[in-house]
Amino acid sequence: MNLVEETPVNAGRAPVGRGPAASAGHAARASAGGRRPRNLPPDHTQAILEVTKEVAGVLKASGCPFALVGSVAAYAYGIPVRLQHDADFAVRREDAEQVTALLDEHGVEIVDPPEDWLVKGRRDGEQIDLIFALAGRPVTDELLGRAVTLPVDSVHMPVIEPTDLMVGRLAALSEHHCDFGALLPVARGLRERVDWGRVREETGEQPMAAAFLYLLELLDVVPRGPGGEEGRER
Repeated sequence: MNLVEETPVNAGRAPVGRGPAASAGHAARASAGGRRPRNLPPDHTQAILEVTKEVAGVLKASGCPFALVGSVAAYAYGIPVRLQHDADFAVRREDAEQVTALLDEHGVEIVDPPEDWLVKGRRDGEQIDLIFALAGRPVTDELLGRAVTLPVDSVHMPVIEPTDLMVGRLAALSEHHCDFGALLPVARGLRERVDWGRVREETGEQPMAAAFLYLLELLDVVPRGPGGEEGRER
């Protein structure tokens, strides 16, 4: 994304109504080709964490099993990610009606999207996703049972197990969404806690997942898969 915008240079005249410092700044911008930086988008990290804690409290009170997933789950494992988008929770489809009703009672605006694998909500300007399927795979009791209880900004909650987190992130890669740069720090940070054999087995022959795993091998983040170099040459 281009973070600069064109600013026309007022050649031959100092800015009206400005002091010497402003004129000097104007001249500096002019000498840089008439460009000035645009403000970066605000950091949503703390706002998303507050919403995450609030929603987790409601889900815990519901008695329904759930797990924190997505970027906030990576954050819970100590990965230095910047939270910008939403808070994601995996829940069973059969619990959706109960948990959305409870969230609605607690002031969360519920939205039914066209997709049939999640429900969306909004709270204090931040988005919440209640997900019934991770990369096309239904959320099951088995997956939720493997979740690890971790503190998220001082509030304990179940967080998706590291191997399941990597499987879900790799399975979601496609020709239209293939950001290895965002995924690499997660893989590096979790590498000692991930069963990479199960990741390979569950992602199968998906080309984007296979390409990312090969990249991890080249960077010595993970050990070579079955077949080593011979398997790569075939």
